[in-house]
Amino acid sequence: MAVDTLLARINDYANRPDPYPLYAELREVGVARQTDGSYLVGGYYDITALLHDPRLSSDRRNRSPEFATPPLRQPSFIQFDDPEHHRLRALATRPFGPPHSPGRVDGMRGEITEITEQLITALHGRTRIDIVDDLAYPLPVTVICRLLGVPREDEPVFHAWTTAIIEGIDLTPGAADKERERAAEQAREEMGRYLMDLAEQRRGRPGDDLLSAFVNDPDPAALTRDELEGTAVLLLIAGHETTVNLITNGVLTLLRHPDQLDLLRREPALLPSAVEELLRYEPPVHLLPQRTPLADLKVAGTTIPQGVPVILALASGNRDPKRFRDPDRFDLTRTDNQHLGFGSGVHICYGAPLARIEAQIALGALLPLLGTATLLDDPPPYRYSAVLRGPRHLPVELSA
Repeated sequence: MAVDTLLARINDYANRPDPYPLYAELREVGVARQTDGSYLVGGYYDITALLHDPRLSSDRRNRSPEFATPPLRQPSFIQFDDPEHHRLRALATRPFGPPHSPGRVDGMRGEITEITEQLITALHGRTRIDIVDDLAYPLPVTVICRLLGVPREDEPVFHAWTTAIIEGIDLTPGAADKERERAAEQAREEMGRYLMDLAEQRRGRPGDDLLSAFVNDPDPAALTRDELEGTAVLLLIAGHETTVNLITNGVLTLLRHPDQLDLLRREPALLPSAVEELLRYEPPVHLLPQRTPLADLKVAGTTIPQGVPVILALASGNRDPKRFRDPDRFDLTRTDNQHLGFGSGVHICYGAPLARIEAQIALGALLPLLGTATLLDDPPPYRYSAVLRGPRHLPVELSA
């Protein structure tokens, strides 16, 4: 098939269980212009260079008129370039990580372990479980709720919003079905209002949560209302959606590779290495769709014109044989593993340290159960999104 249809084929739900042959096609050409005018980039070194190139913008306002999309009402810092991106990200980081709050994430290990143990205890005596519904979803949702200061009982409401927003990420501009996009925008607005109402309740009455820290920041340069809304929506969605995929893809991959599962059960000290290999082999984020050249760029012998959309296929770069030895092999002892699972450059994932801790604790707690577990659906049903790729459910049977 022609490489100018790769984006449509990657976005085709029928290819969700295994998009890797399509990424191999992409790597053969390095850069592929698509029928909609966008460009796909699939090589590890090309992707890495672009992620560190200030001429590749994350601001969709830099697109040429024929590729323009309606602006978000309250965009988050990931949709800006420096210096605006740096300013907003630094303000968002203050109550979350170094240098202002260096112990925040590490200090949550005990709490995350306690939440995980409660979820695992609830599984005792059951012979069938759903990894998504029973652990991979409730764990990061509970953690991000406590971190942001969102009431856990409101989870069903923002779960519906989050689902609509994620399903609204359509990689085929001009597609006939625009209903998802409209639903996503409505959900984003409703979630924003909800979070701002919560933040206002904390104004002058702060708790030990991020919304309190943001809304009571005494710095004159603190986040404006619109900036706070965009940041809060981003953190609530990204704070659990990617980790759900990481944990679920992790369990699926381990059950598909019993030799590696047995090794991990014998040597649980390999958990940090195992999580890094999972981030390479089955990453939670497959594609970065919001990139635009500020000038004509030469990439792998192809000139990408200024102003056209560029999509970076991170999952393709993670399987690039020019960078990784035997890249299609899942090897939790892999040492040279500078993957693209959290991106790279100035936009590297804000929540990566928290996601790593959650995945290590969750997979470690599941190890005793996985030794007797059998996949009931392989491949399992996948979620709609080709960007944030992971199973919607992962039912397994547990033997006595």
